[in-house]
Amino acid sequence: MKQIIRKALTLLSVYYAYLLEYRAEMILWVLSGSLPIIFMGIWIQAAQSGRLNFTPVDFARYFLAVFIIRQFTAVWVIWDFQKEVVEGKLSPKLIQPLDPGWHHVAFHVADRFARLQFTFLLIILFFLLYPQAFWLPSWGNLLLFILSVILAFTLRFIIQYTFAMFAFWTERATALDSLWLLFYLFLSGMIAPLEVFPESVRAVLLWTPFPYLVDFPANILIGQPVDLGRGFLSLIAWIFIFFCLNRWLWRMGLKHYSGMGA
Repeated sequence: MKQIIRKALTLLSVYYAYLLEYRAEMILWVLSGSLPIIFMGIWIQAAQSGRLNFTPVDFARYFLAVFIIRQFTAVWVIWDFQKEVVEGKLSPKLIQPLDPGWHHVAFHVADRFARLQFTFLLIILFFLLYPQAFWLPSWGNLLLFILSVILAFTLRFIIQYTFAMFAFWTERATALDSLWLLFYLFLSGMIAPLEVFPESVRAVLLWTPFPYLVDFPANILIGQPVDLGRGFLSLIAWIFIFFCLNRWLWRMGLKHYSGMGA
């Protein structure tokens, strides 16, 4: 166990140091995740009609929560993995006593810590510009939110890493993620809370992984009523499903990769 912890800390420290070399780029990455703030302005105007269950303040808090979730669940593993496979850079990692996937996990986790300071600054700026939206979540909601974000990041990472496995057979595995991204943006709660969707649409979406990636943790943070049992069980179930699929594709992909002479 000590050896595993030591390896994990070493990986995290290495990738964290690497990320700190590109602070300016990190600021741009954080700002690129501010898309929810743009949608916030649109929905605040819509809420003023009084026909929605959310008030303007509710929308402001919701999209701030979405912004925070976006910062901690951003994933790009498919781009790095595809490059490793296409350029043959995966081969040296296969002889290491560590699954190559852990390098990507460490890089993403280190990125979360590197983003913290910039994310907090933008949150403070948000409340300075929109003070009526200020609120403090209860400790219970905050802990549940942190847990849900960790699970949402895990699910999004394993989904994209599963799509990345197709890089063993095609040089355009990223096209799968681009297609998935369209559904993710419209159905996860990124551009609108699921509360504004028709009831029949919400009922169908609850059987997909999309609502649990954004809408579920966002509503926990702002104190909206959610089905905690279904939400957390769904996250765990989808993680398990995609993990099994990922491991199967990994084994099949390695056979194809070695068959190509790597």
